[in-house]
Amino acid sequence: MDLPLAPAIRRTLHDAIEQGLTGYLPPAAQQAAERAAAAWQHRRYGWAVDPADVHLTTSVLRALQVMLDHLTPPGTPVVLPVPAYMPFLDVPALAGRELRTVPMTHTADGAITFDLDAIAAALVPGAVLVLTNPHNPTGRVFTAAELRAVADVVDAAGALVFADEIHAPVVFDGRRHVPYATVSDRAAEHTVTGTSASKGWNIAGLGCAQLIVSGAAMRERWATVPFLVQHGVGPLGALATAAAYDEGQAHLDATVGYLQRGRDLFVRRLAEVVPTVPVAPIEGTYLAWVDLRSVDRSVADLQAAARVRGVDGQACGAPGFLRLNLALPHPLVGELADRLGRAIDA
Repeated sequence: MDLPLAPAIRRTLHDAIEQGLTGYLPPAAQQAAERAAAAWQHRRYGWAVDPADVHLTTSVLRALQVMLDHLTPPGTPVVLPVPAYMPFLDVPALAGRELRTVPMTHTADGAITFDLDAIAAALVPGAVLVLTNPHNPTGRVFTAAELRAVADVVDAAGALVFADEIHAPVVFDGRRHVPYATVSDRAAEHTVTGTSASKGWNIAGLGCAQLIVSGAAMRERWATVPFLVQHGVGPLGALATAAAYDEGQAHLDATVGYLQRGRDLFVRRLAEVVPTVPVAPIEGTYLAWVDLRSVDRSVADLQAAARVRGVDGQACGAPGFLRLNLALPHPLVGELADRLGRAIDA
């Protein structure tokens, strides 16, 4: 995100440096981040999380690795709806797991959603479904009804869910993020949630995410996780996380408003040049998912011609698409749309 840092986070980091807090994570900083994360989930989304169920880790990807290595039956497959965040296609193999990708589908009104039949066919007892909401790369924010339908399928299969909710702070048009673990008691039991302040407040480089367990069985398994796995977060990341959740709501709300206006600018400017090139409705995240399948040039060629850098949809499991980051000052968002549009129209 190429946007300003929240004043509370900037102040917290300056104070920490002045105090020399650059060594190992002090227990007080760890507890502050865990309490702040739990309070944020309750205040923002209505999810009553016990701070004792919040565990700090360096990234949401690391949280998934921990779940696969320590909280799930060994050897069970990972089921991943595609398109997906690129590293999720690689993590299962690193954990010695089979990856089963399942294409997503569309609702009657054209919104991308889960193919429940495909998910059911791929799941087996103990398998892990990776569920990303808000969705990277398409920008969908799934409804409670959609999530409950997934929970029913997972429960029937005796499977588990890793809920990647890292983009939860960034939702648009008055929508409300629904934590997957809240849609039913059964969902809470079979879920590990990975989240972070990194996307909403632009602190990904500080390496602090939260792994949240929400079921009795997962709590028991967590108690067996080795000491080394439970550590690695530094004090700056933990303190910045606490500052974001405790003092950063106004800054976040302003940032989300700015991102929403940038989204509107991008969609409008691109449509002015190439009205036949669809952009998936961006309900959350700051990512644009551009459908270039009708364009008679490769995604790589278009990026080179436009002099823009995004992610080729091939890396997300969806050839012919382009993922773009819109967390930019508005003049650059407009230039991004103009450059891409001209390259497509050339």
